[in-house]
Amino acid sequence: MEPRLKSGKTAPAQRPQPGFVQTLFAVVWKDLTAEMRSRELLSAMLVFALLVIFIFNFALELAPSVRSEVTAGVLWVTFTFAGTLGLNRSMAMEKDRGCLDGLLLAPVERSAIYFGKAVGNLTFILIMAAIILPLYALFYGINVFRPGLLLVILLGSVGYTAIGTLLATMAVQTRTRDVLLPILLFPITLPVLIASVKASSGFLEKAPDLSAILPWLNFLIAYDIIFIALAFMFFDYLVEE
Repeated sequence: MEPRLKSGKTAPAQRPQPGFVQTLFAVVWKDLTAEMRSRELLSAMLVFALLVIFIFNFALELAPSVRSEVTAGVLWVTFTFAGTLGLNRSMAMEKDRGCLDGLLLAPVERSAIYFGKAVGNLTFILIMAAIILPLYALFYGINVFRPGLLLVILLGSVGYTAIGTLLATMAVQTRTRDVLLPILLFPITLPVLIASVKASSGFLEKAPDLSAILPWLNFLIAYDIIFIALAFMFFDYLVEE
């Protein structure tokens, strides 16, 4: 039965709070819908990534055999710089439009907000990668559509996005957010970037040595699990500050 007030009127029933998964998908859907309308984030990431591709392509006039050796490094440099730009812009738009404060005031779990933002940022990075990879295959004459390489790109992007979303949330609260995020992000994500480059180079070889690649894959998986768990634990305290 609905509770009654002293005046005899029936008190309005309280709406149940949305669950974790419902909140997560709501945040992801909000980000995707807003991006499809404005196209600010993806366009900035793609333009930046294309510039990096063209600069490296014409600056490194190397023999085809040498180009195959540097492709993995160039690939992850592109992902890293474009991804950092995307993370910064994503949180900056939330802050400037007042959406971040609204999300934090909503009666939902804070960790669901974090995972929603992280999944949204990961989606944008993977969309950018899907557009950039054919251009790499064209310019460098290398087949980049290999299951092992695609797995490395996914694992590396997950780790980069997991810690990047957390640090971007912290940096966006400061006036020097554009400078602070790379300073905080690059040292922490350096291990995952090195592992991604090493594993990508191994899969790009004509005869991949799985025994040499497997430790790097295990490192990427461990890195992803550890930093996702750390973000889950500290996000609530971070946004409170």
